[in-house]
Amino acid sequence: MKIKLNILFGIVISTLMFTSCVNDLDVKPIDPNKVLAGNLGDDPANMERALGKLYSSFIISGQGDGQADITSSDDGFFVLMRALWNLQEITTDEVMNAWGDVGIADLNTQTWSAQNPFLTAAYQRLSLSVTYCNDFLNNTAGTSDPDFIRYRAEARFLRALSYYWLMDLFGNPPFTTEADGVGKYFPQQIQRAQLFRFIVDELKDIESDLGEPGYSYPQADKGTCWMLLARTYLNAEVYIGEAKWDSVKIYADKVIESGAYELAADYRRNFSADNGRQNGNKEMIFAFAEDGTNTQGNGGTTFLIQSSSDAVYIPAEKYHGLTSNTNWNGNRARKQLMNILVDTLATYGNVNVPADDTIFAQAPDKRVLLRQKRMIDIPMVNSNGDFGVGVYKFTARNHDGSQAENYNTTFASTDLPVFRLADAYLMRAEALYNLGEAGEAVKDVNIVRHRAYGDNSGNITEAQLNNDFLSDERAREFYYEGQRRTDLVRFGKFTGGSYLWSWKGGTFNGAATENYRNIFPIPGDEISANPNITQNDGY
Repeated sequence: MKIKLNILFGIVISTLMFTSCVNDLDVKPIDPNKVLAGNLGDDPANMERALGKLYSSFIISGQGDGQADITSSDDGFFVLMRALWNLQEITTDEVMNAWGDVGIADLNTQTWSAQNPFLTAAYQRLSLSVTYCNDFLNNTAGTSDPDFIRYRAEARFLRALSYYWLMDLFGNPPFTTEADGVGKYFPQQIQRAQLFRFIVDELKDIESDLGEPGYSYPQADKGTCWMLLARTYLNAEVYIGEAKWDSVKIYADKVIESGAYELAADYRRNFSADNGRQNGNKEMIFAFAEDGTNTQGNGGTTFLIQSSSDAVYIPAEKYHGLTSNTNWNGNRARKQLMNILVDTLATYGNVNVPADDTIFAQAPDKRVLLRQKRMIDIPMVNSNGDFGVGVYKFTARNHDGSQAENYNTTFASTDLPVFRLADAYLMRAEALYNLGEAGEAVKDVNIVRHRAYGDNSGNITEAQLNNDFLSDERAREFYYEGQRRTDLVRFGKFTGGSYLWSWKGGTFNGAATENYRNIFPIPGDEISANPNITQNDGY
């Protein structure tokens, strides 16, 4: 995708702007292309470049090959959105990964420990993004320029987003703001309920300073802020023990009633190389912009495409238009996702799909972007990627099959969706249902399903609506988008034995797992290094 504001990515700036031991020095870089505290205010473009570093910290490993912000044996493994996706998807009924890398099998079977490297990657990367945001805010304090005020609001939004994921995944992380500065000290731990209140208060405080809905995609705006508020309130009972359905409805209403967004006519448009707003897709509210030229890396949609591709069933060359470094054959769906997605029993009669319909073409729901592989069951945890159900939801081509404007043979130009309008409808539907307004909730569900079916044939009635349906509908709409674990926790299905899937708990048919696994452990390295941190219960 051609990025509207190329300041967001691919610009060399300093990893951190110094604020502690050099406060009294006149810090000026020798290289004028680098941005440090001393020249941040010299040129408005410097502020934009520094802001770009905050956005890029979520989607690429660093400034380029061999320049990762956090060193590791494989920089691609430790990109934030890739690590977060692994935690949100491989641990659930949607995905199982075939690779033998350390930590993968533990995610496949819900048997992880505090030493799992993907936990460490997500934790460290989120904490680093918080640090970048804090430093940006420190170095831009006191500005009266309207554009700079908006940039500061965007930085505060990105910090709130980082803290949202830390709260959701780890519960009680260390907590810092710009008031703490940068230096060697041990951050204090914040409890989940306190962090919830901080996130909500922060988002409400910056709302008026952000751009209007749809104003500056892919940067954060008011619509983005409302979506994060709605999603935070959606899970309030998990985070603070108290449901906040009225608040979910308030902020979902703001998004829907703003008039800035509309569902794409074609569901696949949201996962194609032309899925951004600048290409006419008004469903996208917030995404991490990717570009085959300027954001090259193996952590975002390139990872989702290549890890789901294989040479036999879903070759990247045929399905996605990528021709180099293809077909990693790692991620595939478990059969439980197939059973949820192919939800019209009248089509198949049962879950055994006709042998000649390997791509589920008879399914009337056009969100079913699956293909049968060698066997629908995955017989062993370490079975190769030819087993299970293939998923080709994301593509490096435009939605009409043409080549992306910034096409690259190895890296996709497809933005990674974080918030899109369909989520506002389904969050509001869930809120309305829990507020006793099932009739209104059904209307929102059917708006989303009308797009999926192309007509009213997929509409449901009020009698069909319940929490199990809402859980499944979210899977049908958002599978492979990094939301499933959070949804399953909210519906009480992630751990325990009420809902089983293949290899949950380490057995073929699935087994109950401990409820303490509804949050992850704080990585062991952090516990060892910071005396102010107490490990989560059960670990």
